[in-house]
Amino acid sequence: MIWNTIKTAVFLAMLSGLLMLIGSLIGGNSGVLFAFIFSLIMNGALYFWSDRMVLKMYNARPLDRAQFDWVYEIVAGLCQQMSMPMPKLYLINTPVANAFATGRSPSHSAVAVTAGLLDLLDRDELRGVLAHELSHIKNRDVLIATIAATMASAIGYVAYMLRYAAFWGNGRRDRESGNPFFMLIVAMLMPIAATLLQLAISRSREYQADESAASYSHDPLALASALEKLHAYVASAHPQHGDPRYASTSSLFIVYPFAQNGWLSLFMTHPPMSERIKRLRQQHEKMLRR
Repeated sequence: MIWNTIKTAVFLAMLSGLLMLIGSLIGGNSGVLFAFIFSLIMNGALYFWSDRMVLKMYNARPLDRAQFDWVYEIVAGLCQQMSMPMPKLYLINTPVANAFATGRSPSHSAVAVTAGLLDLLDRDELRGVLAHELSHIKNRDVLIATIAATMASAIGYVAYMLRYAAFWGNGRRDRESGNPFFMLIVAMLMPIAATLLQLAISRSREYQADESAASYSHDPLALASALEKLHAYVASAHPQHGDPRYASTSSLFIVYPFAQNGWLSLFMTHPPMSERIKRLRQQHEKMLRR
């Protein structure tokens, strides 16, 4: 878990470095300052409003306590064990089987589950999934993912400005800005590098949430079973291909909402499912030896 935290910090630092580098190529020290302020504004806006935006995007409704009291009982028990406040629970009325957590902090958080998820999993498997989502909240992964996504977007926008400067000039006379070919190459490569770093952060946080969930639920195999079912369901029955909502928010879900195909797996927001399940089974073996 500590290693995943260190990797996340390193990846975020590298994203910050990329943003500052592009800003310096555009406008020297002033460009660095602009890039920094721009990223702060975007981060601030998403910090306060991203949860409401994504819940509205999926037309999520509060989970009916009378009908799903047993789900509230599971979450309440896990929250007590994890020493965290109870999040708001939402239902997305879709046959797609998935779940996600959102919110800027444990005291301002929500967990959304789909109707398909509740139909597909048994109680123990659902408990593992909910523990995974609560772990994201406790570890503040939603905030980290928001920062990473915002910085990657900011890098893409600033890179666009750099391409403009490469063609039309930016008024600077230093060696780098005098070489439009160099600026154009940087502008093309930096957004790709930023995206790969963002995805690496997302994958690292998924591993950590799996590990935390298995520890708090004391049942790594239940979560592994749930992941197997959800992964198989994605490959055979998910109807959302081409839906831009799932493409733009794929990092939020417990399983990647699209089928994994060849080299495109490099751009997945989630680690390979086989590796996630393998690690959970190894964690189960460690628990048995204690």
